Parts: sequence; C-alpha cells; structure tokens
Amino acid sequence: MTYREVIVEDAITWLKRPKDTSHYSFVSSLPDISEFPQFNLDQWKEWFIGTAELIFQNTSDEGVTLFFQSDIKWEGGWVDKAYLCQKAAERQASKLLWHKIICRSPAGTTTFGRPAYSHILCFSKKLKLNASESTPDVISEMGEKTWQRGMGLEACLMMAKFLSAKVPENFIINPFCGEGSMLAAANSYGLKAIGIERSQKRAQRAQELNLNLDEKKWI
Repeated sequence: MTYREVIVEDAITWLKRPKDTSHYSFVSSLPDISEFPQFNLDQWKEWFIGTAELIFQNTSDEGVTLFFQSDIKWEGGWVDKAYLCQKAAERQASKLLWHKIICRSPAGTTTFGRPAYSHILCFSKKLKLNASESTPDVISEMGEKTWQRGMGLEACLMMAKFLSAKVPENFIINPFCGEGSMLAAANSYGLKAIGIERSQKRAQRAQELNLNLDEKKWI
C-alpha cells in the first residue's frame, strides 16, 4: 500500500509544531460549531478562520490547500463556510484556484438545518492552472460516506485525482481526518498521506480503510 500514517493527536497542536512544510499539500474539512458547545457563533467563526490560517501556513508554496465544507443554517441565519475559508486565504496571500459545488441531495430537494450541497475550494500561493484544463463546477453526487461526518466517495476521488495530476509533491496532509476516507482515496491515486485524528477509534479505522477504485467501494 502507498504510504499512510495516522497520528493520534489534536490537529491544532500538530499544526502549531515547527516542521518542514516544503512538500505538503492539505485537504481538510474543519469541524462544525455543533462540535464546540462552549463557543457562541462568533467564537466558533474566529476558531474556524484561525485554524484555516494555520493550515495555509503549513502548506507548501507550490502545493494546494483544499477545503470540503458544508454551510449551516444557525439561529435563523446562514453561515457561509466558503466565505470563512476565503477570508483566511486572503490573510495568508493564497489565491482561489477553483470553487466547486457537490450535491448532498438531488437538485430541487428542500433540506432543513444544512443546505443540499457542500463546497470544495482549492487555494495555492504559487501554483497556476490552465483554463483549458477546467473540470465540472457542479458535481451531482457526493457518493457513499463511511460515517455521518465523512466526505463522500465522489468528493474524495475528485480531489485525489486533481492532486495526483497537478501537485508537484505527491504528499497530502489531512488534519481532522476522521475515518480516513480522504487518505484511502489519496493512496488509491498513488499519493502519500498523513492524517491527524484525536479519536483513537477513528484513527484506527483511518489506518485500515481502503478503497476499491475499480468498483468505487470502501473496503
């Protein structure tokens, strides 16, 4: 199997530790406010932007930072996580390369609490893309998830395929890696991957999860 390491640690602690980041690209899905009962909305937004900035600071200048995020409807308002990611990117001088929408429910479906789509955003400080190599901006299906808060199969495969084709260094880091769906997808495309996960149970699953690329199935 292509190299994979899952570190059982708090992601913020790991991100703040001095390290050589000259060859890292990042894929992340930052935790929702529901996982921080001690925070009000403004405090969580501050945490989210600050954590996104840490990820940008750890990303190689020639690499990319990818965010998979779902907006929420909170106390009668809409929280746009794509905006929060872009706010952090501007502070760290990282430009938006593309912004895609992936459907969580079929188009035309009414949903409550959380929108029927998620954002996938790609940033880089120095990498440039050729406009002639564009891919679809709207992805119709998220794909099977290994757990409730996981990234869907189609989302993971799209990001892994992009990373394997466009990023000079084939090494990704996934803080808050959960059960490791992005790690497995990355490995299936020949990418080396490191995940950070503070739950021992999820970290064990992340180390063991694999993907049958031909059948598009988690194993």
